[in-house]
Amino acid sequence: MEGLIDLLGDPGALAFAGTLVGILFGAAAQKSRFCLRASTVEVAEGELGPRLAVWLIAFTAALTLVQALVAFEFLDLSEARAIASAGSLSGAVIGGAMFGVGMVLARGCASRLLVLASCGNLRALITGLVLTLVAQAAYTGVLAPARELLSGIWTVSGGASRDLSEILRFSPAAYSAVAALGLVSAIAFAFYRKVAPTRIITAAGVGVSVALGWLITFAIAQASFEVVPVSSVTFTGPATDTLMALVAERNVVLSFGIGLVPGVAIGAAGAAIVAGEWRIERFGPDTPMERYLVGAVLMGFGAMLAGGCAVGAGLAGGSALSLTAWLAVFFMWVGAISTHRLLKRIPVPQHP
Repeated sequence: MEGLIDLLGDPGALAFAGTLVGILFGAAAQKSRFCLRASTVEVAEGELGPRLAVWLIAFTAALTLVQALVAFEFLDLSEARAIASAGSLSGAVIGGAMFGVGMVLARGCASRLLVLASCGNLRALITGLVLTLVAQAAYTGVLAPARELLSGIWTVSGGASRDLSEILRFSPAAYSAVAALGLVSAIAFAFYRKVAPTRIITAAGVGVSVALGWLITFAIAQASFEVVPVSSVTFTGPATDTLMALVAERNVVLSFGIGLVPGVAIGAAGAAIVAGEWRIERFGPDTPMERYLVGAVLMGFGAMLAGGCAVGAGLAGGSALSLTAWLAVFFMWVGAISTHRLLKRIPVPQHP
C-alpha cells in the first residue's frame, strides 16, 4: 500500500482504489440485478422471491466479511464517519422513509439508477442527475436549512452511542458468525427460489465490494501521514462530488468517491455489453417522467437527511453496525412497502 501511495499520492491512491471497487460493484450489481426497491416490492406484494434473496445475500455477505475483518483486527471502524461522528436519529427515520418512497416512485435507488444509466437507460440517467442536484442543494444549498432543522430534532453523539456493537455488547466475531448463518440461509433460500448460480455469486460480490471498500480505505489511512477518511461504497455524496468536479471551475480533489462513480459505470456498462443487454431506454406512456422526478427529489433530500442511500446506509453503514444506518434502512423498507401498496390502490389511467 505504501508503494501505491508513493506512486499516486494519498488522493490518487484513494481514487484508484475507488475505481477498482466501483468496477467490481458495478459488474456484480448489474449481473445480479441487485436492487433494494425490487426487494421491497416483492415483500409488499406478499412474495418472498428471488429479488429479496439477492438483497439478503449481498447484505449478509457484507456484514459477515466486515465484522470478520474487525474480529481479526484487519479493520478498525471506530474512526469511520458512520460511527465516530454525531448522527441524527430523526434524520434516519424521516430521511429513510423519504428515500423509500422516492425509490419506489423512481423505480430504483441511487445505486440502481447509476447501474441502469450505465446500461443505456435514459430514464435512470435523468432521474439520477436530478437526485444528485437535490442532494447537493440539501447538503450546502437552499435545502440545507430544512435538512439541518429536521436532523436536529433527535441527535445521537458519535462513538459508543452510535455503535451497535457497543450498545448490544456482542463481539465482532459473534456478529460475523450470526451473519454467516444468515448468508448460508439466504443462499439456500435463493436456490429454493431457483435463482441462477451466477446471480447468487455476483450478489455476494456486491457484499464483497462493500467490505473491500472499508478494508482498502482503512489500509490507506494506516499507511498515510495525512488524515484519510475510512469509507466504503455509497453513492449520493460521491455522485454530488463527481458532478461538481465536472462542472466547477476548480481543481478536482481526488477521493475514493470520485473514483467509485466512474468505476461503477465502467463495471456495469462492461457487464451489460458482454451479456448483450446494453440498450437505450426512454420515457414512455407507462413510465411518466413526473413520477420519476418526484422520486428523485425525495431520494436526494432523504439520502442527505438519513446520512446515506440504500447502499451507503443499507450495506456500508449496516455492515459497520452503525445505529443510524440500521434505523435508516429499516425506514427505507417501511416507506417503500407502504408506497407500493398505496400505489396499487390507485387506478392506472388507460392510454389510447
